[in-house]
Amino acid sequence: MRQPHEAAPSPVPLAATLRELRGRTGLSLAALATRTPYSKSAWHRYLSGAKHPPRSAVEALARLAGADPAPVLALWETARDDVPAVPAVPVPRGPAAPDAPDAPAGSGRPAGGRRRLPLLPTLTLLTALAAVATALAASSRGASPGTRAAFTSPPCQGRSCQGELPGASACARDAQTRSAVSDATYTVRLRWSPSCHTAWSQVGVRGAVAREISVRTGEDVLTAAYSAGDTRGDTSPMLAASSPRGVEACAEVNGEVACTGLDADAGREP
Repeated sequence: MRQPHEAAPSPVPLAATLRELRGRTGLSLAALATRTPYSKSAWHRYLSGAKHPPRSAVEALARLAGADPAPVLALWETARDDVPAVPAVPVPRGPAAPDAPDAPAGSGRPAGGRRRLPLLPTLTLLTALAAVATALAASSRGASPGTRAAFTSPPCQGRSCQGELPGASACARDAQTRSAVSDATYTVRLRWSPSCHTAWSQVGVRGAVAREISVRTGEDVLTAAYSAGDTRGDTSPMLAASSPRGVEACAEVNGEVACTGLDADAGREP
């Protein structure tokens, strides 16, 4: 049992694991910043444990290191849920009853004749919470699949989506392929979500190959790298874009680069 003066455990195991993964990549903080949507200073805070990293940063680092992201994400979940306990504030007590005798030892009643508070309010609260959870579960079961997805993962929009992977959000639900180009071993697609106002690059590969997937508009570039052993990673992070025009989706596979996109002036009157 933790004593009141002891500090809550710190998320050092996560930070140490991230530093180990970074060591496997052989990349400097500056190089990490160019290969991921996160800055050099952000990576310094994540690797030192000064700040809890976003999930997509952990996934990106694991992929760059060629490691299975699942064990690292388990550490990430534990560190995220480890909220330091708030010390209890003592409640002032009123004066004891004038003639109340002290309770005998082992009687289960504190001195001064005071009785323990009944458990009924706590049990009532737990019962109410259970009823709410049951009602929400029943509502979710009766809703359409699209409704359940929207409830469990509300979509972000525009800049609030920037740097997030589309697979972890509802933005992929209404995504459209607006442009595509095919190579002998892979296909690059420019994907755009009208509800989230985001665009990203999606790549379908043939065989187990390492790939680097990026999306660009002007000077704004986001990149994700996947090892040959990662068979699930197929997108770049999302880029805020009110329209897919002027956005370029690219992929580099086996040293070959292919890009697709929509000209910002395409379809306009001369």
